Amino acid sequence: MPSARHPLDGQNVLLCVCGGIAAYKAADLVRRLRGVGAEVQVAMTADAGHFVGEATFQAVSGRTVRASLWDPAAEAAMGHIELARWADRVVVAPATANTLAKMAHGMADDLVTTLYLATTAPVAVAPAMNHRMWLHPATRANVETLRARGVQVIGPEDGAQACGETGPGRMSEPEAILLALAGEG
Repeated sequence: MPSARHPLDGQNVLLCVCGGIAAYKAADLVRRLRGVGAEVQVAMTADAGHFVGEATFQAVSGRTVRASLWDPAAEAAMGHIELARWADRVVVAPATANTLAKMAHGMADDLVTTLYLATTAPVAVAPAMNHRMWLHPATRANVETLRARGVQVIGPEDGAQACGETGPGRMSEPEAILLALAGEG
């Protein structure tokens, strides 16, 4: 008997990568999504490029990375709207406190937040930040606002953080994100 098709097989996944040290995990997430048959387009904030370069994401996705709302070639055809329509699902990983706040308040001052406002696809976020930032009342309120709007929140996990502290705020591992996106986590 043939094995069941993965729920993400054939899906167009728009992976939005934000500027945090956990951005390195996003490359593995792309690899895993492609491994189950998803097409993956990466869009990144300017800050994400300080952690992982476009070349990495292009290599693992097989697609040109979108990193600016002001890409003349893409925006001549309203590329951000085309990309928002293309997506069957949008995943923001890592989702920083800054991006979560902008999403919760409807701000669209970069490509990632503009894509969020322009899409009608289901959206998932995988938060990643220092535990104090994660536990701050403003972040908690922003996350609850997003949940109330139907955004799937995956994680974060509790553990050692890049800053040397320990607590909730670690981005979930790519395998756990993949399971959650498939409805298994």
